[in-house]
Amino acid sequence: MISVMARIEPDQMQDPEPIFLASTLRTARKVEALLDSHGVDYVVQVEELGRTALFGTMRHAAGFYVPAGQASLCRALLSGAGLSHGIVEDE
Repeated sequence: MISVMARIEPDQMQDPEPIFLASTLRTARKVEALLDSHGVDYVVQVEELGRTALFGTMRHAAGFYVPAGQASLCRALLSGAGLSHGIVEDE
């Protein structure tokens, strides 16, 4: 039997590592689809990006987290899928 992993609650993940910040819903959906198709456990949380210059309103992004042991693989998958703009590099 194949186990399919997907989006989980933040308290269910041990040693989470940030891998991606999606500034649009469209990009977030692409990242979710990619991670789902590869059976990766991940957590999505709202992250603050900062304020806009013109109106000073707060901008937000969808932050994607995976277990630290899968972070490098996931970054490579995202880059290979043309989503390198939002990748959070290893610290």
